[in-house]
Amino acid sequence: MSTLSKSLKLQHGVSAGAIVAALLLPAAAFAQATPGSPAQPVTAGPVDSQATDTTPDSAADSTGQDIVVTGFRQSLQAALNVKKNSVAAVDSIVAEDIAKFPDQNLAESLQRIPGISIQRDAGEGRAITVRGLGAQFTRVRVNGMETVATSTDGASANRDRAFDFNVFASELFSSLVVHKTAEASLDEGSLGAVVDLNTGNPLGGKKTGFTGALSVQGSYNTLAKTIGPRVAGLLSWRNDAGTFGVSISGAYSKLDTLELGNNTTRWAQAQFDSVNGTPCYFNTTGTGAAQVFTTRASNSGGVYRSSAACDKASLAFHPRIPRYGVIKHDRERLGLTASVQFAPTEKTRISIDGLYSKFKETREEQWAEVLMRSNERSIDLVNPVYDKNNNLISATLNDAYNRNEHYLRKSSTEFYQIGGTWDQDVTDKLRFTLLGGVSKSDASIPVETTILFDNKAAQGYQYDYTNMASPKLTFGGNVADPTSYQLSEIRDRPSDTVNKFRTAQLRGEWDVAEGFQIKAGGVYRKFSFDTVGFTRDTVVCGNGGKDLVLGTLNCSPSSAIAPGSVYGFPVTAALADVVSLGSAGQPAGTTTQYAIANIPAAAAYTNLYNRALVVDPGNTRSVSEEVKGAYLEFDTKGELFGLRYAFNAGVRYVRTDQVSAGLVSGVAATVKRDYDDWLPSLNVALYPTENIIVRGAVAKVMTRPSLGNLTPGGSVDGFNFKITNGNPFLDPFRATAYDLALEWYFAPQSIASIALFKKSIDSFPVSSTITGTLADAGLTKAVLPPSSPAFINFDPTQLYSISTTVNGTGASLKGIELSVQAPFKFLPGFLKNFGGIANATFIDSTASYGVVGPSTLVCATQFTCRLVAPAAVQRTSTLFGLSKKAFNGTLYYEDAKFSARGSISYRGPYVDQNSGTGNVFEGYTATTNIDASVRYRFTKWLEMSIEGTNLTDTYRYRYTDLDANRNYENNHFGRTILVGARMKL
Repeated sequence: MSTLSKSLKLQHGVSAGAIVAALLLPAAAFAQATPGSPAQPVTAGPVDSQATDTTPDSAADSTGQDIVVTGFRQSLQAALNVKKNSVAAVDSIVAEDIAKFPDQNLAESLQRIPGISIQRDAGEGRAITVRGLGAQFTRVRVNGMETVATSTDGASANRDRAFDFNVFASELFSSLVVHKTAEASLDEGSLGAVVDLNTGNPLGGKKTGFTGALSVQGSYNTLAKTIGPRVAGLLSWRNDAGTFGVSISGAYSKLDTLELGNNTTRWAQAQFDSVNGTPCYFNTTGTGAAQVFTTRASNSGGVYRSSAACDKASLAFHPRIPRYGVIKHDRERLGLTASVQFAPTEKTRISIDGLYSKFKETREEQWAEVLMRSNERSIDLVNPVYDKNNNLISATLNDAYNRNEHYLRKSSTEFYQIGGTWDQDVTDKLRFTLLGGVSKSDASIPVETTILFDNKAAQGYQYDYTNMASPKLTFGGNVADPTSYQLSEIRDRPSDTVNKFRTAQLRGEWDVAEGFQIKAGGVYRKFSFDTVGFTRDTVVCGNGGKDLVLGTLNCSPSSAIAPGSVYGFPVTAALADVVSLGSAGQPAGTTTQYAIANIPAAAAYTNLYNRALVVDPGNTRSVSEEVKGAYLEFDTKGELFGLRYAFNAGVRYVRTDQVSAGLVSGVAATVKRDYDDWLPSLNVALYPTENIIVRGAVAKVMTRPSLGNLTPGGSVDGFNFKITNGNPFLDPFRATAYDLALEWYFAPQSIASIALFKKSIDSFPVSSTITGTLADAGLTKAVLPPSSPAFINFDPTQLYSISTTVNGTGASLKGIELSVQAPFKFLPGFLKNFGGIANATFIDSTASYGVVGPSTLVCATQFTCRLVAPAAVQRTSTLFGLSKKAFNGTLYYEDAKFSARGSISYRGPYVDQNSGTGNVFEGYTATTNIDASVRYRFTKWLEMSIEGTNLTDTYRYRYTDLDANRNYENNHFGRTILVGARMKL
């Protein structure tokens, strides 16, 4: 609770030369020759010295001589060798793949792998989905050690187990390996995949002395119309004896981009002041049977009177906050890696690896909006139009709440990791690896400020969502005039989130006999998650009296809504800026200029940053997990009835000791628990012919619960005996995974494959209301309000209504991956320099969620008509974040001087999460992204390139309500063009 009071062996198969390959084109990709006999596969587990050699740069041919192969096609072959030589299901990308794809970060590189889709924020890849399972189900290791890197890019901060790949530049890594099936020797915690990110290895290269490379590019975004630098470099040294080596690499980039579009923050139902001249609220006289309606009650007060016009508008869905806006993203990345290796003998190797990354982002949102949400009572609705889905798609609004919003967030994610590895061959048959290290990710938001300008009695506002993606929003007055507004509210919500990992592992291998190996090991990990949040928010005026900021205004009562009402400070030109919307996809007639707060001036005027910070209980919590585990695995290969085979089988045991902490009604609460898991796994590979492999796998897998759900924090009502909190007793996600694959390596650098997979998920958390005691919720008497009956007459057996998250019913997922890759060597002339890569993934799943649909109008009497939400019902959908279809394709050309590549990535629509305000589910429609690159090598040491990402400037459409397709947001991010040179030093 300290923050509540305040806030394998390494994958050393990639040499320094391979990182040079990542910076120079054509570059050297050090690939292992295809094994002469598929009867000698190696396991791609985390502890296998052969398996972790993901881009084997010291490959030997059949004569025992080392060979070095170059070019993009050979980097593809190297990745195929990793796949072919594995018993488990593995896919990889080696250094040259990463360098030659026009990718801004690792997520965009990983989307080229079959079964992987990405989620973009601010037009850039951030998180990955593997075979339909979201980012929280994927574990990520850097140089063999599990870690978490979280960022605050995009609209929201990551406060969970998901790994934000946008923290790292792709140039820092020499290989990415995705383990799609489980092995006893592979770290637990994934229902989806384990992803290994590997930096370089100075002793792996062929050259002695110094080697180096430098890449310099300029990035241009077509919406922001700005140019930013992107620089990457490597320097490596190895002694003549090959016993000592040092390498360092670095990458720096800075780019400003824009996001333009519209947003509604969902749709809702509500009762309006009047509809097409029909008043909806009236004053009454008398009581009981003598009560009658009298005069109209305009803007506030009164009683709703049912009528055809008012009821139809009440039951229809309207946009809560219709708005267009400009969002600015300024991103800066710095990444550094360093590696020192010492191999005094052929049997001993000691490595120390470090990685540092800093990702800074400034996000600025500038909106012109009408705050219909919770303000419908004052709005006169004119000329409403309804569609077949019960959407109020267009209308004119009078007495509307016009709000112009300026939001500014400055964030920084600082990540570091340092680890050491000792690889020792004890004998020719016995070896071990000792690994240890620490990593830390600190995602800090020192500034998260919003300044609001309001005009609570705007007239003549019109909206039209006939075209859901591109609505027409027109303000009746001059919203570019600052003097028509009052500065009504100020907010600032700084926060900080720290994730730490401490890891120690001992792994051993014993070659018992020819074709039979035993692996065993133990692991200790300690993970800690701490987040703390603060607020210094306030409205300027309460319900009349002096203002709450400077004490200089005489505020009007909150019920007073008229042009002369005082609810904020008068806005002058010195406190405001004027925004031009630009090309946001808006139709003609949309208002495109509006005034917003000048944040530095408005913050200084209101003394915002000197206001006292108040702890934000919902964003102040921690989780600590101590994991102790061990595994035993048997690997064997051989021949049975003429059929070559290889398999590994084993079991992994882990015990998790968990401590969760949070604030309950302002009081610190801590809950301890523990659980253990036995995770058996089996992987089999059969070799009917030299170039055909049949794979099968079955395993028990688990993912620990979401961090946000584990907090005991919340609130306790000691008067009505109610508790609202998280659930530190949630079980892990547990599942049984099945995989079956057929692979045909029909030519060099070529594969055609099909993979079937299924996951039977035992349970996953769902929201629920249960009955239990304080102790059942992990709480004590200390969290009760001292004045409440529950405290005064404390009874430990007292039952409470507990709204929380519980272990729900299970879910199922099944799918198929199809992949083909080949150079077009069969074509004549220069056409043989072409090649292609394509993959497709089709997935289906079923999961049951509790949803609350549209409200109904309930009138107990004619004077008590109100909208009432129904009880939650179960509805079946796919797992959240799952696209049923995904496609990736690349067409490339490469000769001795010139290379070109075009890539297309399609992700089908998917449900992202449960919705609110009567909407059933929300998610995203399908997206297609096209990237390309062209390169020309002038000399052995100089190459020029031009690359482009998102060349079609794809819009991202998010809907709320799966059935009615109501607009949540629709925005675009522009194209990014990179021009540069790569040089060998």
